[in-house]
Amino acid sequence: MAVKLILSDIDGTILDDQNRIDSNLKDCIKQLNKKGIPFILASARSPQGMLALAKELQVLDNPIACYNGALVVKDLQENDYTTILSHELDRTEVENIYELLKQRFPQISVNLYSGATWYVEKIDKWVKIEADITKLVPIEADLKNIIVNSEIPIHKLLLIGDTDQITSVLKFFQARFSESAFYLSKDNYMEITNKQVSKEMALRELANFYNLTLSETMTLGDNFNDVPMLDLAGLGVAMENAPAGVKKFAQVVTNSNNQNGVSYAIKKYALKEE
Repeated sequence: MAVKLILSDIDGTILDDQNRIDSNLKDCIKQLNKKGIPFILASARSPQGMLALAKELQVLDNPIACYNGALVVKDLQENDYTTILSHELDRTEVENIYELLKQRFPQISVNLYSGATWYVEKIDKWVKIEADITKLVPIEADLKNIIVNSEIPIHKLLLIGDTDQITSVLKFFQARFSESAFYLSKDNYMEITNKQVSKEMALRELANFYNLTLSETMTLGDNFNDVPMLDLAGLGVAMENAPAGVKKFAQVVTNSNNQNGVSYAIKKYALKEE
């Protein structure tokens, strides 16, 4: 069946190891636009963390799946966007998680994301590293007060620390909480989102948004958090740089992220170029 929607991971997929965009992707997206095939970005990043990339690729008119699908937005601009889907963390569970972090793991850096806003308690070494990577500036705030007394949606918590500390935190929380999902995005980065959030769910919801069947979708990714969407899509495409455990869930494997693997797959399977 013809591909009518493409959902793609960012890091290690459309970006090479030097964080450069697949050099043929912009031209591919122009051709996809002519065919009415939306190219949708999906990442653990915040809306602001995806803005520059979306601008460069000229996909601001398409939905963008932020926080791995906890927040799907459209018409993303500097200070505004339209919310299509929003899956928030349970506030009571977040309060309990936060209290346990302060009691048992006070050395862990806690980052709270609400919509496009990034909140931290202080600018520690981990926050500085994340700010350098994302080119964003967080707001210093009383996180407990935000969690307990405010009504803003909480889309994601990001916990950063030494690898052994984060491993311990992951095991501790996975055994105690049922309404939230806990997973590693890096060896020392732990993401917490609503349990219903995943790129798989984002794919289901976006297919429904466009009134398409899953067999008409194509996904591209390189890591284990991409496995559900690779397995579910009509055509799941793994990058050559993906681990073997990821590749086995994809129907095909394309070139690596350093060899324009995304544009190669789009040309071959969506645009049907020889």
